[in-house]
Amino acid sequence: MQKKIIVAGIGPGAKNYITPAALEKIQSAKFLVGGKRALAEFATENQETCAITKDLNAVINFIAEKISSGEVVVMVSGDPGYYSILDLLRKNFNSEIIEVIPSISAMQLAFAKLALTWQNATLLSFHGRRPSEKNLKFEPQKILGMLTDNEFNSATISEILLQNGWSENSNIAICARLSYPDEKIICTTLKNAVKMEPVKNCILIVKEG
Repeated sequence: MQKKIIVAGIGPGAKNYITPAALEKIQSAKFLVGGKRALAEFATENQETCAITKDLNAVINFIAEKISSGEVVVMVSGDPGYYSILDLLRKNFNSEIIEVIPSISAMQLAFAKLALTWQNATLLSFHGRRPSEKNLKFEPQKILGMLTDNEFNSATISEILLQNGWSENSNIAICARLSYPDEKIICTTLKNAVKMEPVKNCILIVKEG
């Protein structure tokens, strides 16, 4: 009988942000999949593991091979429903055998740190992609929440927003290493962010000045 694939969100980073439900599944898993850092933190000697690398076919093959022998738990940073491997799993396996344990995303935590609601925010990702110009265009009262990478960082994205009608005085919060002891949140303007040392792989939240 085919078992479940458990996609467990492990939160933004710090261990105290992982839910008890996710941790229970991770600890009891016979087969555990995750990034190298997550495996180093959570995997035990009695678990068979597979690291998520650029070779995603190897991950799919591992899950397909092991699923008949027991639950396979796939650890996902942040929340599985937000830019994760969940889409790939749904393309390769029947959704009926996939169970998702949600968690706190870095985006969610960034809004919380600023005491901002996010139900009306436009959430975008510059991580390995570029959003459409339509989504980047300035509109009154628009709030943007953005994932970044090395190329599209706090400086380059600020410049892109200025080119899309945002004011130099628009507020930007640069949120890096959220939940870790060296967490840093810089609140400034787009004008200043363009000139500052770029912050990479962070969360950016932008709203009118």
